[in-house]
Amino acid sequence: MQFEKIINQSVLANRLTAVIDEGRISHAQLFLGNSSSGTLALAIAYMQYVCCQNRQHYTPDADGHWHKADGTAIALRADSCGTCPACRKIEALQHPDLHFIFPNIPTGDDSAKSASSENLLEQYRDFLIKYNQHGTLKQWFEEMRVENKQGIIRERDADNIVRYVNLQAYEAPYKLVLIWHAEKMNLAAANTLLKTIEEPTGRTLIIMTAESTERMLDTVISRVQQTNVPTFGGIENVSADFAPLFVAWMRLLFKLDMVKVSAWVDEMAKEGRERQKQFLLYCLEAMRVCLLRNVSGGTYRATMSFGDEKFDGSFYTVVTPNNIAAINDAINHTLMAIERNASPGLAFMSLSFKISSALRKK
Repeated sequence: MQFEKIINQSVLANRLTAVIDEGRISHAQLFLGNSSSGTLALAIAYMQYVCCQNRQHYTPDADGHWHKADGTAIALRADSCGTCPACRKIEALQHPDLHFIFPNIPTGDDSAKSASSENLLEQYRDFLIKYNQHGTLKQWFEEMRVENKQGIIRERDADNIVRYVNLQAYEAPYKLVLIWHAEKMNLAAANTLLKTIEEPTGRTLIIMTAESTERMLDTVISRVQQTNVPTFGGIENVSADFAPLFVAWMRLLFKLDMVKVSAWVDEMAKEGRERQKQFLLYCLEAMRVCLLRNVSGGTYRATMSFGDEKFDGSFYTVVTPNNIAAINDAINHTLMAIERNASPGLAFMSLSFKISSALRKK
């Protein structure tokens, strides 16, 4: 999995690749976020970038926007190549140094004590491919036909992790362990892993993913580096109070009334940085839904509206396959600027010009 293939996570991807390039790879990490936000895909992309033999670093222009060698604009500073032997094996989920641990159930005549991820590995790989590494725990349980059985990560899996990390890596620079839904580890499994997480053997990388830490041991959480994955559950799940703000802004950009655009930017600049970032994430989702409505001829049905009948019925027609890349790129770069403590006023004014220009190129 390349970061480029993960929707709406370029800001986080840029932070992750920068840390790797600087050689600051924590041996035990937790990616915390919803499955639908690409948490597992990000973890796999992270490991692929670590192992890639030909990392791609893109060229920034004068405005700080990155471009591929062919000149194509991209919201990423770097990515794995996707073509070297290590990338191909990880994308196929078949790298000999990459070990998957996930909630599982006893199979066949196995007892709960002997249940392990190894017994269901092929089925799990098929599941990852089927859902493009964005499948949910509920979907995995349906694939396993859990019924009345308990889908958890047991001590047998923890013992296997300890065994994996004490082996020599075959090809990769690290021994890689990916624990999906680490919150499903039972107490025995978590306690077995504590020493390995705290004092792993050399060149070990363990990444856990979880949707919540409430059911995880504090002693595990304190031993891992946590990365929070932004949530993208569709526009209807993002703060509804952003809708009027978005509608007013888009209307001003169409009129290009600079006095009013400047006033809107001044008000936005007064908001806290976290709220500014959440608004930009809302804008990304809004544009995505509008594009889906456009390419479906208006038949795509979202479970929300902007709360303005006229705007709902017309704005989506100006978000097209021809301008969506430029719009997304501009928003993502503004997100990064806000994260780096750039002036919010300058960042949102620049973004206003870019979106206004893009919308006119439908």
